[in-house]
Amino acid sequence: MQSIDYIEFLGNAFEAFHDTQDRFRSHFQIDDYTNWYYDQATELLTLSTDNTEINFKYIPIGTFSTNSRTWMWAWHNSSSIEKSKDQALRIREFGQEKGYDKLIEGYFESDEYAGWEFIAIAHQLLGGIGGYNVKSEQVEKYMLLMEQIDNDVAAKIKEQTITCERHGANRMAFICQHLNTETQTGFEEAFPSYKGMELEEDDDLQAWCDQCELERLRTDGWNDESMEFAGIKLVCEDCYFEIKAFNLK
Repeated sequence: MQSIDYIEFLGNAFEAFHDTQDRFRSHFQIDDYTNWYYDQATELLTLSTDNTEINFKYIPIGTFSTNSRTWMWAWHNSSSIEKSKDQALRIREFGQEKGYDKLIEGYFESDEYAGWEFIAIAHQLLGGIGGYNVKSEQVEKYMLLMEQIDNDVAAKIKEQTITCERHGANRMAFICQHLNTETQTGFEEAFPSYKGMELEEDDDLQAWCDQCELERLRTDGWNDESMEFAGIKLVCEDCYFEIKAFNLK
């Protein structure tokens, strides 16, 4: 059983979130949209109806199983590929500081009201403009919406994803033909990178081996000759960082 302190904290968080959610629903006319689609690779929620759509950047907070009647925090869900789920760890850290069991355990028995309670807590700790839940089969997914994304920008973000045989839908990245996880060949990249980082509109994750770097310097930059030597190929973001970790260890 949670302490009175937790119940009081939850009440305050829910009251603040209720006001935010009312403004969110009113401003964006959320109830007018009949279709929803979310993409774990881009972390975009798209709502649409007829020829109208609206897009939001989201942080996954957790899921409720209507079958087992259990709650699972997003950071505990190994099947989720969303990078921003790690932001939900701030909720866990807060729970550890306060001794709030429901914010610490990754998976536990719960009820259908838990999702919105935890969204309210997430909003209290992480900010955001509102919450949304989607229902598919026996699972309800709860998201904290952080900002609206312009439709043109959202379209470009969606174009930057691929489906990897190993990792599923994911952001795309580019490497030379010599990079792999079997033979260390060195690792040069266009800019310092980390998994899940926000990229500028015209930026891509790009890396090449030591031999390609020597060829690039010899030809005074990337040109037809050095590009042919590199044999650039497309991989997903997870593959990119696996290869980076292997070559830099």
